[in-house]
Amino acid sequence: MTAYTATVTVRLKHGVLDPEAETTKQALQRLGFELSALRSADHYEVDLEADDTAAAEQRADEMAERLLANPTIHDYDVSVVEADDAQ
Repeated sequence: MTAYTATVTVRLKHGVLDPEAETTKQALQRLGFELSALRSADHYEVDLEADDTAAAEQRADEMAERLLANPTIHDYDVSVVEADDAQ
């Protein structure tokens, strides 16, 4: 088994209201920053052991499907690197 770090980024699908991002966008604009859009996202880093990169990615994808993301309203991305490479 090899140690891996999986990164799962979960964000709301386009068209789903994102009140946290809207509030932050307004605050940034009041501070003088010009931006056309802002989206919030949750970022998870999971340390795990697996036989290979594909197995680690499959486990992280299952974690996202079963708990970290709600497929009805969220999109997510999974990336996996060997733990030594993650640092």
